Amino acid sequence: MTPSQQDLPVEWVSIHEIRQVFNQGNYFERIKSGELVARLRRNSHLVPPPKGEPFCTHSQIHYYYTKEDSLVAVVHQYYRPDGKIGGSGLPDPKRLVLLNKIIAVRVNSP
Repeated sequence: MTPSQQDLPVEWVSIHEIRQVFNQGNYFERIKSGELVARLRRNSHLVPPPKGEPFCTHSQIHYYYTKEDSLVAVVHQYYRPDGKIGGSGLPDPKRLVLLNKIIAVRVNSP
């Protein structure tokens, strides 16, 4: 985060709310198009894998940045050995940096 982003207030929201903002902001599509850049921050091999996921699935945390190197999102995803994203097939947002605030979910929230 940039120093100015560190001063933004954090609003805790539900998983449903942050997913809605993430989807409306087309963050994943912007990653795929190259408008945003994803940087892998954590990559853990899961043994055993989560229910419904194949062996060698990894739990990953990615940070999404603008081309100007400003953090805009933190997401979790299950990365399958075939290169696809597990679960819903989309990254699961945990934190989004908006213009006037940061919205976030608690890691273990329902």
